[in-house]
Amino acid sequence: MSKKLFLLCFVFVFSNTFFAQDVKEKSSKTKAKTEKAVAAKKAKADKLKEEKLAAKKEAAKAKKDAEKATAKTEKTTKAKTTKVADKVKKETKTAKVKTEKATAKVADKTVKLKKDGTVDKRYNKATAKVEEKTTKAKKEVATTTKTTKAKVKKTAAEEKEDMKETAASKAAEKKVADKATGMYNGKKVFTGPKGGKYYINKNGNKTYVDRDSN
Repeated sequence: MSKKLFLLCFVFVFSNTFFAQDVKEKSSKTKAKTEKAVAAKKAKADKLKEEKLAAKKEAAKAKKDAEKATAKTEKTTKAKTTKVADKVKKETKTAKVKTEKATAKVADKTVKLKKDGTVDKRYNKATAKVEEKTTKAKKEVATTTKTTKAKVKKTAAEEKEDMKETAASKAAEKKVADKATGMYNGKKVFTGPKGGKYYINKNGNKTYVDRDSN
């Protein structure tokens, strides 16, 4: 009887010990699994954070590069505009001097009168020639001024706005008799009979570009 009781107690104690060890082992495995999952989640979060930081730095660099490029373009455009404007000013001044000289010649060859107050017909031909030269000089001045002003380049923003496709520009392009010889910033370039190159702007008018533009 006592042996059976002892054996029963021993089995009971052994069962409890085994159960406790099993519970402890399962608890350890669960803890390890949880720690591993937490570590993996943290690693993933750290990687995502690094990727966001890298993307932010790349975006900042791209923005800075774009600002530098824009500043450089504006500087170059301003320098070219100033150069052409100075040329226009110089040519206008030269044209003005020519006009003044022509006017002075006209003053020297105005219609002369006889002593009785009538026109001396001997000077009529000379007067007609002077008037012809004066008219020609004025036309040359107007043409030079118009041409030189047309050479002043627009800013990048103004040129972009001027080159927009509109109903007016499309209609005007269809009516152009000159041959299309290339492209300029996405716009079709035409070459006139004298070699001038131009495109049709948003208002349907011609805008001339440098002769070496494609």
